[in-house]
Amino acid sequence: MAKPLTIETSISGIMLRPLRLRDKRAWLNLRKRNHEWLKPWEATAPSIIEFAPPTFAQLVRYHQREAKALRALSFVITFDEKIIGQITLGGIAFGALRGGHIGYWIDQDFAGKSITTAAVVALTGYAFSNLKLHRIEIGFRPENVGSKRVAEKSGYIYEGNRTRFLHIDGDWRDHLIYVRENPLL
Repeated sequence: MAKPLTIETSISGIMLRPLRLRDKRAWLNLRKRNHEWLKPWEATAPSIIEFAPPTFAQLVRYHQREAKALRALSFVITFDEKIIGQITLGGIAFGALRGGHIGYWIDQDFAGKSITTAAVVALTGYAFSNLKLHRIEIGFRPENVGSKRVAEKSGYIYEGNRTRFLHIDGDWRDHLIYVRENPLL
Protein backbone atom coordinates (compact mmCIF):
# COMPACT_ATOMS: atom_id res chain seq x y z
CA MET A 1 0.00 0.00 0.00
CA ALA A 2 1.28 3.46 -0.91
CA LYS A 3 2.20 5.85 1.87
CA PRO A 4 -0.38 8.66 2.27
CA LEU A 5 0.66 11.97 0.77
CA THR A 6 2.12 14.44 3.23
CA ILE A 7 3.30 17.93 2.37
CA GLU A 8 5.85 19.94 4.34
CA THR A 9 5.45 23.68 4.81
CA SER A 10 7.99 26.45 5.29
CA ILE A 11 7.29 26.51 9.05
CA SER A 12 9.07 23.88 11.15
CA GLY A 13 6.60 21.43 12.68
CA ILE A 14 3.73 22.35 10.35
CA MET A 15 2.68 19.52 8.01
CA LEU A 16 -0.27 18.67 5.77
CA ARG A 17 -1.51 15.09 5.86
CA PRO A 18 -4.75 13.23 5.11
CA LEU A 19 -7.43 12.93 7.78
CA ARG A 20 -7.46 9.45 9.34
CA LEU A 21 -10.12 7.47 11.20
CA ARG A 22 -8.00 7.59 14.36
CA ASP A 23 -8.19 11.43 14.24
CA LYS A 24 -11.87 11.37 15.16
CA ARG A 25 -11.65 12.56 18.78
CA ALA A 26 -9.05 15.28 18.10
CA TRP A 27 -10.82 16.56 14.97
CA LEU A 28 -14.28 16.61 16.54
CA ASN A 29 -12.98 18.34 19.69
CA LEU A 30 -11.20 20.94 17.58
CA ARG A 31 -14.31 21.61 15.51
CA LYS A 32 -16.48 21.86 18.64
CA ARG A 33 -14.06 24.24 20.39
CA ASN A 34 -13.92 26.47 17.29
CA HIS A 35 -17.62 26.33 16.35
CA GLU A 36 -18.39 30.01 17.05
CA TRP A 37 -15.07 31.17 15.55
CA LEU A 38 -15.73 29.31 12.27
CA LYS A 39 -19.51 29.79 12.03
CA PRO A 40 -19.45 33.05 9.97
CA TRP A 41 -17.28 31.36 7.31
CA GLU A 42 -18.73 27.84 7.19
CA ALA A 43 -20.74 26.44 4.30
CA THR A 44 -24.38 25.68 5.12
CA ALA A 45 -27.14 23.94 3.20
CA PRO A 46 -30.02 26.04 1.86
CA SER A 47 -33.32 25.23 3.59
CA ILE A 48 -34.67 23.71 0.36
CA ILE A 49 -32.20 20.85 0.79
CA GLU A 50 -32.52 18.22 3.50
CA PHE A 51 -29.01 17.68 4.72
CA ALA A 52 -27.79 15.14 7.22
CA PRO A 53 -24.15 15.76 8.03
CA PRO A 54 -21.90 12.77 7.37
CA THR A 55 -20.46 10.70 10.16
CA PHE A 56 -16.76 11.11 10.77
CA ALA A 57 -16.04 7.75 9.11
CA GLN A 58 -18.10 8.80 6.05
CA LEU A 59 -16.15 12.07 5.91
CA VAL A 60 -12.79 10.27 5.97
CA ARG A 61 -13.89 7.76 3.30
CA TYR A 62 -15.24 10.58 1.13
CA HIS A 63 -11.91 12.43 1.29
CA GLN A 64 -10.07 9.20 0.46
CA ARG A 65 -12.29 8.54 -2.59
CA GLU A 66 -11.93 12.10 -3.85
CA ALA A 67 -8.14 11.96 -3.47
CA LYS A 68 -7.88 8.61 -5.23
CA ALA A 69 -9.94 9.99 -8.15
CA LEU A 70 -7.87 13.24 -8.07
CA ARG A 71 -11.01 15.35 -7.72
CA ALA A 72 -9.97 16.87 -4.36
CA LEU A 73 -7.05 16.63 -1.96
CA SER A 74 -7.97 17.33 1.64
CA PHE A 75 -5.44 17.55 4.46
CA VAL A 76 -5.38 18.32 8.13
CA ILE A 77 -2.89 20.98 9.11
CA THR A 78 -0.76 19.70 11.96
CA PHE A 79 1.63 21.39 14.35
CA ASP A 80 4.01 18.92 16.00
CA GLU A 81 1.54 16.21 14.90
CA LYS A 82 -1.45 17.89 16.61
CA ILE A 83 -4.37 18.80 14.30
CA ILE A 84 -4.90 22.56 14.17
CA GLY A 85 -6.89 23.02 10.96
CA GLN A 86 -7.75 21.71 7.54
CA ILE A 87 -7.05 22.68 3.92
CA THR A 88 -8.49 21.32 0.69
CA LEU A 89 -7.63 21.64 -2.96
CA GLY A 90 -11.04 20.94 -4.44
CA GLY A 91 -12.72 21.02 -7.80
CA ILE A 92 -9.60 19.68 -9.46
CA ALA A 93 -10.05 19.68 -13.21
CA PHE A 94 -7.59 18.65 -15.87
CA GLY A 95 -7.95 18.99 -19.65
CA ALA A 96 -8.18 22.53 -20.93
CA LEU A 97 -8.90 24.07 -17.50
CA ARG A 98 -6.22 22.45 -15.31
CA GLY A 99 -7.38 24.18 -12.17
CA GLY A 100 -8.92 23.95 -8.75
CA HIS A 101 -9.81 25.97 -5.67
CA ILE A 102 -8.42 26.05 -2.16
CA GLY A 103 -10.44 26.30 1.05
CA TYR A 104 -9.19 26.16 4.62
CA TRP A 105 -9.90 26.73 8.29
CA ILE A 106 -7.62 27.07 11.31
CA ASP A 107 -7.95 26.78 15.07
CA GLN A 108 -8.55 30.23 16.57
CA ASP A 109 -5.50 29.76 18.82
CA PHE A 110 -3.27 29.49 15.72
CA ALA A 111 -4.82 32.26 13.62
CA GLY A 112 -2.59 35.18 12.63
CA LYS A 113 0.64 33.19 12.95
CA SER A 114 1.28 32.67 9.19
CA ILE A 115 0.44 28.96 9.52
CA THR A 116 -2.51 29.08 7.13
CA THR A 117 -0.40 31.07 4.67
CA ALA A 118 2.34 28.44 4.86
CA ALA A 119 -0.25 25.70 4.26
CA VAL A 120 -1.70 27.54 1.23
CA VAL A 121 1.77 28.16 -0.23
CA ALA A 122 2.76 24.50 0.27
CA LEU A 123 -0.45 23.12 -1.26
CA THR A 124 -0.28 25.58 -4.16
CA GLY A 125 3.33 24.54 -4.80
CA TYR A 126 2.33 20.88 -4.81
CA ALA A 127 -0.56 21.58 -7.20
CA PHE A 128 1.65 23.50 -9.59
CA SER A 129 4.70 21.22 -9.47
CA ASN A 130 3.16 17.77 -9.12
CA LEU A 131 -0.30 18.09 -10.67
CA LYS A 132 0.77 20.71 -13.23
CA LEU A 133 -2.36 22.76 -12.57
CA HIS A 134 -2.52 26.09 -14.38
CA ARG A 135 -4.81 28.13 -12.10
CA ILE A 136 -6.03 27.99 -8.50
CA GLU A 137 -8.70 30.16 -6.90
CA ILE A 138 -9.39 31.13 -3.31
CA GLY A 139 -12.82 32.58 -2.55
CA PHE A 140 -13.92 34.17 0.72
CA ARG A 141 -16.49 36.57 2.13
CA PRO A 142 -15.50 40.26 1.82
CA GLU A 143 -15.61 40.65 5.62
CA ASN A 144 -13.02 37.91 6.12
CA VAL A 145 -9.91 40.09 6.44
CA GLY A 146 -7.85 37.14 7.71
CA SER A 147 -8.47 35.16 4.52
CA LYS A 148 -7.70 38.22 2.42
CA ARG A 149 -4.30 38.48 4.16
CA VAL A 150 -3.66 34.76 3.63
CA ALA A 151 -4.49 34.99 -0.09
CA GLU A 152 -2.35 38.08 -0.67
CA LYS A 153 0.62 36.80 1.36
CA SER A 154 0.39 33.52 -0.61
CA GLY A 155 0.84 35.35 -3.92
CA TYR A 156 -2.81 35.29 -5.02
CA ILE A 157 -4.19 38.37 -6.76
CA TYR A 158 -7.69 39.80 -6.68
CA GLU A 159 -9.70 38.83 -9.74
CA GLY A 160 -13.24 39.87 -8.95
CA ASN A 161 -16.45 39.44 -7.05
CA ARG A 162 -18.99 36.63 -7.19
CA THR A 163 -22.40 37.78 -6.04
CA ARG A 164 -24.40 35.38 -3.82
CA PHE A 165 -21.78 32.74 -4.65
CA LEU A 166 -21.98 30.23 -1.79
CA HIS A 167 -24.43 29.41 0.99
CA ILE A 168 -22.49 30.40 4.10
CA ASP A 169 -23.75 30.83 7.67
CA GLY A 170 -27.38 30.51 6.60
CA ASP A 171 -27.59 32.66 3.46
CA TRP A 172 -26.18 33.16 -0.04
CA ARG A 173 -23.04 35.26 0.38
CA ASP A 174 -20.87 37.33 -1.91
CA HIS A 175 -17.25 36.22 -2.28
CA LEU A 176 -14.05 37.88 -3.35
CA ILE A 177 -12.04 35.70 -5.73
CA TYR A 178 -8.27 35.64 -5.64
CA VAL A 179 -6.28 33.70 -8.24
CA ARG A 180 -2.78 32.42 -8.75
CA GLU A 181 -1.50 31.03 -12.04
CA ASN A 182 1.30 28.55 -12.45
CA PRO A 183 4.38 30.44 -13.65
CA LEU A 184 5.84 27.16 -15.00
CA LEU A 185 3.04 26.60 -17.55
